[in-house]
Amino acid sequence: MMFSLPVNDAQNNLQELIDQVAQQGKPVIIQGNHGNAILLAEKDWSAIQETLYLLSIPGMGESIKEGLATPIQECDEELDW
Repeated sequence: MMFSLPVNDAQNNLQELIDQVAQQGKPVIIQGNHGNAILLAEKDWSAIQETLYLLSIPGMGESIKEGLATPIQECDEELDW
């Protein structure tokens, strides 16, 4: 569950919010007058971007699912890289 607060509270405590999000890895919803925004740690944003990139490669999602379903005992193949 994400923590949520009004934009004025976020403005008054921005440095604390940034530190909290960076340390805890929990996004914060900032409620604006015409919509909301999410404050997210940079490392989490990078991870989301990387996931989106990998899933944009044809067949990559299926390959990842197949790999996750493979028991570790069956992963003894030597790789040439």
